[in-house]
Amino acid sequence: MAGHSKFSNIKHKKAKADAQRGKIFTKLGRELAVAVKEGGGSDPETNSRLRDAIAKAKANNMPNDTINRSIKRASGEDSSLSYDQITYEGYGPGGVAVIVNALTDNKNRTASNVRHAFSKYGGNMGTTGCVSFMFDKKGEIMIEREAVAMDEDEIMMLAIEAGAEDFISEEEGFTVITDPVDFGDVFKELEDAGIKMASAEVAMIPQTITELTSEEDIENMEGMLELLEDDDDIQDIYHNFETEE
Repeated sequence: MAGHSKFSNIKHKKAKADAQRGKIFTKLGRELAVAVKEGGGSDPETNSRLRDAIAKAKANNMPNDTINRSIKRASGEDSSLSYDQITYEGYGPGGVAVIVNALTDNKNRTASNVRHAFSKYGGNMGTTGCVSFMFDKKGEIMIEREAVAMDEDEIMMLAIEAGAEDFISEEEGFTVITDPVDFGDVFKELEDAGIKMASAEVAMIPQTITELTSEEDIENMEGMLELLEDDDDIQDIYHNFETEE
């Protein structure tokens, strides 16, 4: 996973997702199921957690029929499978701060796998809270310039009027930042306007960046992230890793 820019990371993830579509959808389906069970039912109008999970699934090109099936399955009486939500924190090579979110039916297995990924590539898994204070929980919507017909000012005004906190313009595209509570509303306004989003989720956004310059550290960091991404129990990975442009 390259660390050059968030947009580069998205393109990398999407290329990988195209090759592993079924696996990605399985993870998203698990997230939808947990949102239904623990967020307050199958109606996204009253279940904000489900609304956010649906937005994330749509941004990952999960078909509406597949989303609806996942929700219906989770709402059924025969849906007995439950998952534990666990967050792991630690440091990767070169002191990169890393947060790993998991949904698992076997906590021992997942903890062992995450610990192995950290240690194999020169990182250290820490205690809860050891790096999360360096991140802000925010809604984050990313839009590639080439994927949208509207001009920058129109998109910015639409996002701000919908409740966005910030609008960041970069060469490759735009990033819309929201309070987690307003994420679903802003996503819906952009979606209703026909804007295709490269990614959309309530994420942990780093306050500062750790830039790696050593080739060994970069290779180890990318290897660690790759191993974590391939784990079926891992839903999200947040970090403050970047390399030189």
